[in-house]
Order: sequence, then C-alpha cells, then structure tokens
Amino acid sequence: MTAVRLAKAGWTVDVTGRSSARMPAELVQAGVRFHQIERSDISRVQELVGPGADLLVDLVAYSAAEVRAVLPLMASVACPVLVSSRAVYTDAVGRHVNGDEPPEFDAPIREDTRTLPPAGDDVNPFSRDGYGPCKVAAELAALDSGLPVTVIRPSKVHGPWARNARTKGIVERMLRGEPTIEVADPNTVDHLSAAANAAALIEILVAQPAPRVLNAADPDTPSALRIVQAIATQLGWNGEIERVPATADRGDHPWRTPMTLDTSAAHELGYTPVGKGLDLLADEVAWVQSQTTGGTNPG
Repeated sequence: MTAVRLAKAGWTVDVTGRSSARMPAELVQAGVRFHQIERSDISRVQELVGPGADLLVDLVAYSAAEVRAVLPLMASVACPVLVSSRAVYTDAVGRHVNGDEPPEFDAPIREDTRTLPPAGDDVNPFSRDGYGPCKVAAELAALDSGLPVTVIRPSKVHGPWARNARTKGIVERMLRGEPTIEVADPNTVDHLSAAANAAALIEILVAQPAPRVLNAADPDTPSALRIVQAIATQLGWNGEIERVPATADRGDHPWRTPMTLDTSAAHELGYTPVGKGLDLLADEVAWVQSQTTGGTNPG
C-alpha cells in the first residue's frame, strides 16, 4: 500500500521481491517498478538504491544481522524506515503475544513500554519464541546505528494482497454458506493496523526523518465480534454468530489477544489515518473473496 500511495502521489517507486508473478496488478498500473532481488543480495540492492534515495522501507528484516547488512544502504537514504511488530512488547510480568499466557495491559501501549530482551544472532527469528526477541534485536541494530531510522510497530496488519490474510478463514466459511460461526472472546479488542494507514504514516516521515519508534494502528478499536459482524454484512451472510465461552475449545479466530496501541506520537508528527480500520478491512475481505474459488456472495 505504501508503494501504491507514493506512486499515485508522483514518486518514482521501486520494489523488490522473489517473483514478479506475485506483483499485484494495481502496483503495475500505478507505475511501481518490480525488481527480482533477494533481500540478502545486498550488492544488487545497493545498485538499485544507487547514490541515494529519499526513502527506504525495510519490511522483511527479522534479525539484527539482516539490519546490520543494510546499514550502509540506509546511510545513503534520507529517510530509512524499519517495520517491526507489536510482538516486541511485554506486560508488567513479562507476558507477550507469542507466550503461553496472553499479556495483560491496563492501558493502550506506548512506545516506551517494556519489550522483550534482544536475541542473539544464533536465535531463529521464525520460531514462536524467537520472533519477538529477534525483532527487538533488529530494532536496536537500526536505532543504535546513529542513522535517522524510524522503527514502526504495527499491530494486526490487514489489507489487500496479504500473503496470509487473517480474514480468510471467516470469509471462506461464510462463502461456503456455513449456517453458524462460533466466536470465543467476542468482546476482545485486538487492535488492527490497516496497510493503508501505515502507508499514510510512512509518507509523512519523509519530511522529518529521525531515530524514533512509532506505533502504527487504526484510529478505531472494534471488538472481535464487531469484526465478524462487519464481514458478514459485507458478504451478505445471513447465518448465526454464536458467542461461546472463552474457556471452550471452540470458536477460535484471529482476534483474541487483548492489545491496543497508543498512536499519540504518530499523530503529533502530523499523521492522519486514511480511514477507520473496520471500514478499510473491507478491502481485504473483498480481495480474499476475489481469490476464493466460487467467491460469490452466499445466497
């Protein structure tokens, strides 16, 4: 979404990836240029960046080593941005989103909230226990570099073209016409982060680069039940949403971790959301529907 937003605003935008087949048509139509380059191929990324660029957004840094490898590139960029995760945060007793017990926060989470300890280079960032600590280590590698790197911590990201769209399971069940969908923890608020809103935040950073950490989340905080209801309304699904006890081994869904991010720091920089998360979630739902076999509205 950042690439599309900037391209439509007149920027020259280049993106890298493993396969052009996964390049969304909307990006091509907006004039975004694709380059088949692995992130680990630093020399080729350097050739692409050339003597410098106004903005570099690193979406796929999972470890300190990966960040250290691109610091020379970041040094030639006016505004480097590193996308991290809310998974770095812990509550007062050390619980976090990838732990055995869900964290408990008594207020929206600020950027100075306690985080997990950073992982060493030998930790697997793609493991449940390693992901959060490796993200912390990646953040520190960027922030300790002395460069004007902004670290962005989104929450539950949503939007079209998502590789693992969280709405997919619910959408597919509704499209199959299942008569009942169970929802446990229906009142839980698991803060959403629309890719379109994150893009708006990234755009305003270009004029004010600085070493900092910013939460990125939607202006509204819908409950899990409200999210499922909104999907049902959009798809025209007329089944029953059954609320089941939180302790039951039923009703699982993607929005069960009670976490809300404080985005005051982003707003102080002039960030204005594109829209409410619940409204923008419709873009992901429509995209998932278009990718689903027989993706017509249920009768």
